[in-house]
Amino acid sequence: MPHSPAPPLPPGACATDYRTAFALAPVGLVISRERRMVDCNQAFCRIFRTHRELLIGQSFALLYPSHEEFERTGARIVARLDAEGHYADDRVMKRSPSDPRGELFWCHVAGQALNPAAPHEAGLWSFEDLSDKRAVAPLAADGRGALTAREREVAALLIEGQRSKQIGRQLGLSPRTVDVYRGRLLRKLSAASTTELVQKLLAAG
Repeated sequence: MPHSPAPPLPPGACATDYRTAFALAPVGLVISRERRMVDCNQAFCRIFRTHRELLIGQSFALLYPSHEEFERTGARIVARLDAEGHYADDRVMKRSPSDPRGELFWCHVAGQALNPAAPHEAGLWSFEDLSDKRAVAPLAADGRGALTAREREVAALLIEGQRSKQIGRQLGLSPRTVDVYRGRLLRKLSAASTTELVQKLLAAG
């Protein structure tokens, strides 16, 4: 039996309402220009516990634990963008940008540059909160143990399974320096090996 034709759209309606699809998408989405937020959707605001009107026109730097991490991530995006203009990584970001002590959390970020020759010119970015799968290393009872900006960057690449030489190339460090940061991470998280370190970095809760 043939299917009945779909009912006609009301006058002036668009077959695909892209604006509504963007606003209600279940993943955080941002349109960017020169590393500033041109528009974002509801899921993105929920992830970062803030309001759209407080983000539009602002720099992504608001959402990083430190300005140096914002700058270094920008440099990595330029260096690692593929031929189609795509980039993705896991990184630590900060919720509640108006609060200097906003919660730090792991986030998966993927982006598409509209012009691969100028990665930061304009792009579309997606954000996935990884809090349920991975927790930021907690402070020890005496208040010690918080990871530095560089330690967080090294940790993110260790989780990806990268070796010291690969990490060094991405971060502009020598393999020996990467090993120094790995040693600090081992001590701070009381891990006996890199495998145990990664397991602890991935542990939720």
